[in-house]
Amino acid sequence: MSISKWLGATLGWSFGGPIGAILGFALGSVVDGFTNGGIKVSTGQSPYTSATQTRTQSGDFEVSLLILAAIVIKADGISDKRELDFVRAQFVGMYGKERANHAFKLFKKISQQQNIPVRDVCLQIRQMMDHPSRLQLLHFLFGIAKADGNVSQVEVDTIYTISNYLGIRAIDFESIKAMFYNSSDNAYKILEIDKSATNDEIKKAYRKMAKKYHPDKVLHLGDEHQKGAEEKFRQVQEAYDQLQKERGFI
Repeated sequence: MSISKWLGATLGWSFGGPIGAILGFALGSVVDGFTNGGIKVSTGQSPYTSATQTRTQSGDFEVSLLILAAIVIKADGISDKRELDFVRAQFVGMYGKERANHAFKLFKKISQQQNIPVRDVCLQIRQMMDHPSRLQLLHFLFGIAKADGNVSQVEVDTIYTISNYLGIRAIDFESIKAMFYNSSDNAYKILEIDKSATNDEIKKAYRKMAKKYHPDKVLHLGDEHQKGAEEKFRQVQEAYDQLQKERGFI
């Protein structure tokens, strides 16, 4: 499977707007005669603003993830091999070796670009991608930042900026962030409550978060993205189990 066939079969709205411009630049470096197969990346007026666009496809999520991952990895000025290995491993796990190789090749070309328009890219994603899928993107970005064993403040700040542009609330940002840190109040943060919450409030918060992070929320992205969704769901369950044990309620 060539990279042109892979992209042509899986992308929808990502061919337009600022994301399309980034893809066009990157693909010019990795694909000879990319447009000869009838696939064209728009770098002008974007079709992603059209009201007739279809729901986010797996490829749209994949390309959005690649671009945002490149932004986060470059944030601290250090291209750490562990972070790159994490990205590759995640893609192999989600897509299989062949598709992952295409994705990682494109990722490296995207990473070489200077001055990626973070705000414009995020606003395109925000307009076209549903909220559960955007939360899934955020979870993956923290995984990248944590891959080298340390989440630097500049990486946190970069992810927070991306989160704001994506229209993700601060409380959701803190919930996902807490999944990658160890502290005494992480369980409360994951469930989006504070330590003064009653047992009944904890139970209510758990039901709410279990619904928000349920893997079924991103079924439309394909089976390949279920693992990450299941991880978020598992961490919500563990946070609740921890508070049950600490407080002794059922």
